[in-house]
Amino acid sequence: MKEACFAATQEVRAPLEEVFAFFRNPANLQALTPPWLGFRILTPEPLPVGEGALYDYRISLHGLPLRWRTRIEAWEPPHRFVDIQVQGPYALWHHTHTFEELPAGGTRLGDRVRYRIGFGPLGTLAAPWVRRDIERIFAFRRRAIATRFGEL
Repeated sequence: MKEACFAATQEVRAPLEEVFAFFRNPANLQALTPPWLGFRILTPEPLPVGEGALYDYRISLHGLPLRWRTRIEAWEPPHRFVDIQVQGPYALWHHTHTFEELPAGGTRLGDRVRYRIGFGPLGTLAAPWVRRDIERIFAFRRRAIATRFGEL
């Protein structure tokens, strides 16, 4: 399958420093992940932070238990960081997180995910379901962020 992209933005009431402080703590990913994924961090505490940090997770995707390892590829607090999948269900997963202070107050968050499904023709057949799952995951994330910080 060829590379696909998912992008979303969201504006929240909280200041940039507060929002980035939440996102810089990898343990908070649990609060942003829908329960149906059965997400669990396997990396022992204290969790590393910054460029080069590696995180191991366990998820359950449609009942199939999977391990997922990500690495922080870029770290530019408080404006941007990038995580990439090192091991997991995708042939490519490159997630850019951006944070921008809004002139009238608040913060604009951005997510851009470049992904590619492996598994040849099977991956191509699964593409619509994978896209739907990604959209559902980010819809949950959006609601969790709005609850935590207040949406503009």
